[in-house]
Amino acid sequence: MMTLKVCPSLLLLFLVHSVWTRTVRQVYNELDPEHWSHYTFECPQECFCPPSFPNALYCDNKGLKEIPAIPARIWYLYLQNNLIETISEKPFVNATHLRWINLNKNKITNNGIESGVLSKLKRLLYLFLEDNELEEVPAPLPVGLEQLRLARNKISRIPEGVFSNLENLTMLDLHQNNLLDSALQSDTFQGLNSLMQLNIAKNSLKKMPLSIPANTLQLFLDNNSIEVIPENYFSAIPKVTFLRLNYNKLSDDGIPPNGFNVSSILDLQLSHNQLTKIPPINAHLEHLHLDHNRIKSVNGTQICPVSIAVAEDYGLYGNIPRLRYLRLDGNEIQPPIPLDIMICFQLLQAVVI
Repeated sequence: MMTLKVCPSLLLLFLVHSVWTRTVRQVYNELDPEHWSHYTFECPQECFCPPSFPNALYCDNKGLKEIPAIPARIWYLYLQNNLIETISEKPFVNATHLRWINLNKNKITNNGIESGVLSKLKRLLYLFLEDNELEEVPAPLPVGLEQLRLARNKISRIPEGVFSNLENLTMLDLHQNNLLDSALQSDTFQGLNSLMQLNIAKNSLKKMPLSIPANTLQLFLDNNSIEVIPENYFSAIPKVTFLRLNYNKLSDDGIPPNGFNVSSILDLQLSHNQLTKIPPINAHLEHLHLDHNRIKSVNGTQICPVSIAVAEDYGLYGNIPRLRYLRLDGNEIQPPIPLDIMICFQLLQAVVI
């Protein structure tokens, strides 16, 4: 008999991905109330309209400087890799069914977005505006949005209340912008009740952001200048599962005694910081990245979430720590791996040292 093992963290990741993509599949499979044949099959001269996919319009990589008139039948609009500077209402007059707009890699500025044009796209679910010239989060936004991707702009300001009505948003990507701590107020993310992934990596934060939505599963804060984890910070986000804090300025003094001893966290990434010892972890943790810190030695007795004696007695059938992957390279640790590490973490599959 063949036994199939499913890693809990992979299963959770699959479930999260399923939630994010569920609407996409529904949109692709859903039939419009009016049959496509009721629409004329006009196609902007600059674009490609595949006959087998009549509700998609491909205008990417065409050197366009403005958005062409969008036919009424279109749900999926691809405008990435152009020279577009403005988003005006005129091209969207008939495009009342739009679900998906990709405007990545253009030259769009906030001044180039006509007031209210985005919020009038009532059925829009996915908005991609990465690699543009935005200096603040555009507002107002469509209330039905599920994904908003604003990476690699110049955003330094988030208008008050811009997210307050986005109750369906599951992903917010703001990585590689110019956000300071002052841009993230206590009410900045208010209203994002469905948010599952928040990416604020590669900004200029020195503190952990305030008031992260309670349902957040994935929090990415890599490549900032964060020095301190506040006491009980993660109690406000009890579902957080994947936490990335690589390339920050965390030291031993900046982490509370049980700062990362959080039962929900399965994947913890603290690479490229200033730690000299392994912080206390929870028995549920499965992946721990601590490479390129200043750790000189590892004591399994000290870092084991349960006593070594208990771990040894539990064997393969008890409630032993679940750590499967441990990365410690780039420190000052010399092999071999201490035996008490192996006794404690009996499910370890890989140790990089």
